Amino acid sequence: MFVMIGWGIVLVCVFGVYIAHGGNIGVILKALPFEMITIGGAAGGAFLANNQTKVIKATVAGIKSCFQASHYNKARYMELMALLYDLLQKARKEGLMSIEKDVEDPHSSTIFQKYPTLAHDHHVVEFITDYLRMMVSGNLNAHEIESLMDSEIETHHHEAHAPVAAIARLAGALPAFGIVAAVLGVVNTMGSVGAPPAVLGGMIGSALVGTFLGILLAYAFVEPLAGLLEQKMDEGAKELQCIKTTLLASMQGYAPQVAVEFGRKVLYSGDRPSFSELESHVKGKK
Repeated sequence: MFVMIGWGIVLVCVFGVYIAHGGNIGVILKALPFEMITIGGAAGGAFLANNQTKVIKATVAGIKSCFQASHYNKARYMELMALLYDLLQKARKEGLMSIEKDVEDPHSSTIFQKYPTLAHDHHVVEFITDYLRMMVSGNLNAHEIESLMDSEIETHHHEAHAPVAAIARLAGALPAFGIVAAVLGVVNTMGSVGAPPAVLGGMIGSALVGTFLGILLAYAFVEPLAGLLEQKMDEGAKELQCIKTTLLASMQGYAPQVAVEFGRKVLYSGDRPSFSELESHVKGKK
């Protein structure tokens, strides 16, 4: 929603002021299709040549997510911490072995079924169940599991950052492709050097549209997508950090209600539920 609004503001301000100052929009519109094909085609080809298939697929998916509202919000985090509380409370009352079936088959678990949004997020489910399985086995201590969690979160960060880097590189290349289009326009103009000044002026103006479009597309359209996608990536990593902190607190002997408080504290302030909000939500899920 805000992406489209932002782009609309850019177009209105750039072209509106140009027209208001007496600019001839016809020159831009006449050159626009050819310059867009040149710049867009060159950028698309370079993007395909520069990235692996998995990165291309992840980038397409990431761009789609930029036009959707973020699902990382206070309600989701309360559901997450209520899920962790239920699992840890069951393990505390009935022993760690009591959650073995929940861990091995989360889709059939009555606890996970209480939280369908999270149960359908395989990244979250796998992260929780993998480390609960290690806790049940009792073969690793808290420091070893923390190190492993950090390594997995770092791997997740690098994977999620690949589309961001791909889009950022594309944004950096667009001004150069705009210059390529402009140079081709100048070459074309030089081939008609004997034409009347009015014709030559129009041809030079059309050539300069390439440079203009390359810069506009780079800094007003493509680079903002990279920044937005990076923010969404950070939110996903923060969710894993919340799980990590909660489980480690439990391993160190803290009660479930205290362990989820540890997890709550690592969340961003804008999405972090208050202590009373979380407590009321957890009690309501019992």
